[in-house]
Parts: sequence; structure tokens; C-alpha cells
Amino acid sequence: MAVVGGGVVGVCTAYFLAEAGHDVVVIERHQNVAQEASFAHGGIVAPGYAEPWAAPGMPQKFFSQLLRAEAPVALKATLDRTMWRWVRRWMAECELERYRINHMRMQRLSLYSRDILRQIRDYYQIDYEQTQGVLQLFRTEKDRQLAEPGIELLAENAVPHQVLDAAGVREVEPALASDTPLAGGLYLPQDEAGNCPLFTKRLKQIAGSIGVQFHFTSTVHAIESDSRGVTLHIDEGRYPADAVVVAAGMDSAGLLKPLGIHVPMYPVKGYSATAQIKNYEQAPLTAVVDDAYRVAITRLGGRIRVAGTAELGARSNELRDRALRTLLKVGGDWFPDAANYAQANFWSGMRPMLPDGPPLIGATPVRNVFVNIGHGSNGWAMAAGSGKVLADIISGYAPDIDMDGLTLSRYG
Repeated sequence: MAVVGGGVVGVCTAYFLAEAGHDVVVIERHQNVAQEASFAHGGIVAPGYAEPWAAPGMPQKFFSQLLRAEAPVALKATLDRTMWRWVRRWMAECELERYRINHMRMQRLSLYSRDILRQIRDYYQIDYEQTQGVLQLFRTEKDRQLAEPGIELLAENAVPHQVLDAAGVREVEPALASDTPLAGGLYLPQDEAGNCPLFTKRLKQIAGSIGVQFHFTSTVHAIESDSRGVTLHIDEGRYPADAVVVAAGMDSAGLLKPLGIHVPMYPVKGYSATAQIKNYEQAPLTAVVDDAYRVAITRLGGRIRVAGTAELGARSNELRDRALRTLLKVGGDWFPDAANYAQANFWSGMRPMLPDGPPLIGATPVRNVFVNIGHGSNGWAMAAGSGKVLADIISGYAPDIDMDGLTLSRYG
């Protein structure tokens, strides 16, 4: 069994396949695991916060902020028809009923994944610089109102949460700056944040100890399938396998297309800034999300990471000043004395986004080819559960959760 992709999703998949008794090899084009979308994002593991980017009010919010000096979104001028088709599909998914369906699908998987992640963490005693609690901040009353559909779903599904006024927010997170406008917040006490690459590298070691082989600096260029299995075109060679799991982020779409499998996945670029903490009393205790700017602030050991923004139309990891200014503004607005943000290390990466939000997990119409793709900005939150359910499907077991809306069948 071959797994293409060494991000957190691919490594979790490989681990659970090996645990189920399969002989597994992971093929990764970088020199180590967790080097692209898994590398330096916000690190939030929050089923309560894992919601579709396609939400009511988002198109208006998106287009109204495009010209602001600091903005949560950016759209690069391009004639790329693929991007505009994706944007149209995304806008259609912003209707309230579609949002509710997509949110519940993502929440189902995220809740399960959080439980599986904790089982792995407790069993192997993995420390990945985790912190407890996620606090979503609303700068204005309008921000709070736009969050109401998501809050209603939390209540319907009995997800522990607290809707707080400004005073209540500051009780949870006393280091918040007092002069930044704050209309209230949403507190998710059972959610968490942590260092995704650190966890992935530790799980790689564990997977290796139970037989998983990792082949780095190896690029899969094509996949062929026949009745006996699959053939992988890796660099200059051809290698047989019984089956393959495609978990290669944005590269997945290119590998699947020649097989006749078309997925509406598009790269949405995200950014992060990571700075050393200089004043621990002024640093966050929880993971904090600024709802207006869609930026997360997390504490990872002795560092603070500010991560977010979404840029469409970009095809490189070039750092864009406007996005970096947004991150520095949000960090400085809420925790100005916690770190020297001007000396931060900056990063950008492509998140493989589907227009409706939930990932695609399971079999494909092509024999012996499986997928675990399209997690977008929630890959870390969904990775452990996604890997477990796919390993169950491949092994012939019924998954622990309902897979409705999480497979390729939702695209007909």
C-alpha cells in the first residue's frame, strides 16, 4: 500500500493503515514530513471552529474588503477560468442551508478526529506544545451576528461553548489589549491548538517503528491502475503497489485528473508569522481567533504564531506585504507586548480548498485508488480522524462515523 504525500493527513493515514496490518510506504517529494500546508499554519484543533469558508455573508465580506490596506482576503487579478469557476461554486455554497449541511459534515469529522488525536497523544505520550481552549473574538456586533448560524449549530449538536460579552472574554484571556474594540466572543473550552509539524514528525517515528517506510525526495508523476494493483511513476522509475492513497495536497488534483477523477480543488494561499515570546504574562493562554480578519493567534511553547488570511489567484509562495501587515496588525492589536512581531519568521503555503468545505475520503471510481484530500485550512483538525476512517474503509471495516457527504459521491 502506497501513500502519496507526507503531510499530517498522509502520515496519519499511513500510521492507521500499518496499525491495521498493511505494509505501507509513504512517498514524499520533500526531505521530511509536514513541509507544505502542514508546516506553519495556526495549529488550531477545534471542531467547534471548523466551519466552511463558504458561509452566509462571506461573499459580501470578501469583496468589500479586497481594497483595504489590511484585509483577511486578497484576490490576484487573473483570467484563470479555474479560479472563477471555483469562486462561483463557493458563492453558491454560502446559502444558509448549504452552509448548515457542510458545517455539520465537517463538525462530525472534526469531533471524531479530535478524539482520535487525543487517544494517540495519550497512548504514546506525545507533547506537541498543545494549549487548551479556543476563543473567537468579535470586534463588532455585526461580526457576532454573522457568527450566529455557526453558534446555533454548536447548540444543536451539544458542543460545549460559551457566548461571552467583552468582560467575559477578558476573564478567559486577561492579557488581551484593553484599547482594541471588542463586542464579545465565543469560547470553546474543549478545543485546543498545537504544533502540527512536531506531532507529524513524532507520528512518523511511531509509524516507522511499526513498519511504515518513508521515501523522501521522491516525486510521483503519474498513477496507473489495473486489475492487479497500481503502478506509480516515481522520478525516472515505475513501481508496483497493491493500492494507493492520494494525500498529496494540491498535487492530488493533477495526479487524479489523468485517471478521469476531477475534483473542484483550488489553492488558497495562507500566511503565518512566528515570533519569540518576550513577555509571558502578556502572551495568550488559549488559542485566539480574530473573527473579523480570520486570523488565529496561538502559543506554541516559547513562541507566538499569528496565522491566517486567504489569497486566491496566487501560484507561488512569495510573501505578500499586505498579508504580512494584516498578521502584524492583528497580533499587535490583541497582544502588543507579548512578542516582537517585527522580528517574526514569515511563511506562506497553499491550502487545498474545496468550494463547499468538507474533505474527500475513500474509494474512487478507479480500482485500487483511494483519496484523502481537500481538507483546506482544517487538515490538522481532521487528519487523525480522516486517516482512521480511510484505513477502516480500505481494511473492509465500517467507519466509526457516518461518511455521508465526505466522499467523492457528493460530486456525482
